[in-house]
Amino acid sequence: MLISWTDQGIRNVKETARRAEAARKAAEKLGGKLELYYTLGEYDMVGIGEAPSDEAEMQLLMQIGALGNVRTKTLKAWTESEAAKVVAKLS
Repeated sequence: MLISWTDQGIRNVKETARRAEAARKAAEKLGGKLELYYTLGEYDMVGIGEAPSDEAEMQLLMQIGALGNVRTKTLKAWTESEAAKVVAKLS
């Protein structure tokens, strides 16, 4: 996830650690996990998440987004070994 603070999110930046912990707990409740890294540059944070399904990931992102503190852009990624299995099926 590429994450940017909204105006509300940066105004309340002192709450970011509490919000990050709440997001991690929400991911765990859905059977996943979430790691957050604070960054410099175009985005304020990068999140690496795992979820049992795309639907669970979508639910987590909607829950986080509905709070109004961040906007996210998502990318779906595969490990090298996962990608190799797909490549092996090519004719």
